[in-house]
Amino acid sequence: MPRKKKSEEQPQYQFDAIVLGAGPAGEGAAMKLAKSGRNVAMVDLRDVVGGNCAHVGTIPSKTLRQTVFNIMRYQRDPLFQKVGEWKHVPLNKILGSARKVINQQVETHTRFYERNQIEIYHGHAIINDPHSLTVHLRDGGQETLTFDQLMIATGSRPYQPKNIDFNHPRVFDSDKILTLDYPIQKIIIYGAGVIGCEYASIFIGLGYKVELINTQAQLLSYLDNEIADALSYYLRELGVLIRHNETIESLETDDDHVILKLLSGKKIKADAILWCNGRSGNTDGMGLENLGLTTNSRGQLSVNDQYQTSVPHVHAAGDVIGWPSLASAAYDQGRCAGAHMVGEENVPPVTSIPTGIYTIPEISSIGKTEQQLTEEKVPYEVGQASFKHLARAQITGDTVGVLKILFHRETLEILGIHCFGNNAAEIVHIGQAVMLNQTNNSLHYFTQTTFNYPTMAEAYRVAALNGMNRLF
Repeated sequence: MPRKKKSEEQPQYQFDAIVLGAGPAGEGAAMKLAKSGRNVAMVDLRDVVGGNCAHVGTIPSKTLRQTVFNIMRYQRDPLFQKVGEWKHVPLNKILGSARKVINQQVETHTRFYERNQIEIYHGHAIINDPHSLTVHLRDGGQETLTFDQLMIATGSRPYQPKNIDFNHPRVFDSDKILTLDYPIQKIIIYGAGVIGCEYASIFIGLGYKVELINTQAQLLSYLDNEIADALSYYLRELGVLIRHNETIESLETDDDHVILKLLSGKKIKADAILWCNGRSGNTDGMGLENLGLTTNSRGQLSVNDQYQTSVPHVHAAGDVIGWPSLASAAYDQGRCAGAHMVGEENVPPVTSIPTGIYTIPEISSIGKTEQQLTEEKVPYEVGQASFKHLARAQITGDTVGVLKILFHRETLEILGIHCFGNNAAEIVHIGQAVMLNQTNNSLHYFTQTTFNYPTMAEAYRVAALNGMNRLF
């Protein structure tokens, strides 16, 4: 699509829009802007695109998870149970396949920018005034760029409290943990949110002893209670020691161990600690004050339904605006923001977002939970399919898990889909497609549709029939 000519009545800027951050949100916005005929520049700290998602977050951690999942699957098979040398291999060695995937992702996404004629600047951007910024380039030089509109998609980083020495070789956050270069036997994970639970299942799968410290009363309390309980039970079955309602008092570090002291009086000794207690937006040192913008205590920006900040020509999306901090949502938020930046109307904000938690096994859900429907006094019913009864699960050995369909008992409208088990993040999308279908959102879809056999998708038919049997 040819570039649109700038109106001579408008101020002449070097770029119609500049995007800060080449992660999913930034890429989504940049591609939408470019395909709408805007002259776009991308500024990113790294010398390659992809953002934290590709380099220290989603891609490497999920590749590591897949490797550990494969190991656990082998260990279930008597033919492979003697293959155990991996227990003595440092984590960064196991990540060899992740580096290959990262390189492939970088090559793919770099082509997107080239194809759409988006100019990329590698360096740190500092905003000078409402329509200009200076990029301090990685090669030591600097360039001042002017823009009509600005998109902030700088992502987030692990929150690091000042009383913890993250420079110590036995103290890690979720970015640094992927560089672990020595074998360990026991690790403490402080913080039992999504990242903490994911790494707990990974490390226990590698044969480490894991103590998961939860500052809340239960794991992932925003999930359907039954799903959260299933995760908690399964982690304990694998050997994870979960401690609820605990808060750090202090952390002692030594050359060969750490000791975590809790306010409850408990002391825990381990080879290393992984801190997973929250994230902060990457907004410091950007010159936001020169735009008149401020952030909350975690460095996050506030936006409206159009992903517009309090400065009309400045938008923001992705982790830098906080919840839900998912790569999938970030990309769509970026596209949505880009649509508003080019003047499209009636573009809905990104709200229908499936939860994807890559524990072993996975968790994914969309819609209301049982506790929400109960509080709202909605007359709902439940259809369940246990994975252990499905032929495909029995064939693969992945029999741990359940699919739940929550539906209105009178209209049969699908109200929520909740899945715990292998490939849950894939399985949920079948239910999502039906639930968001405004003309045919009905439990009957699953009872009247022929599913391949054996498949995990068949769980929908089983769960739907189970739910229908509860009606009277």
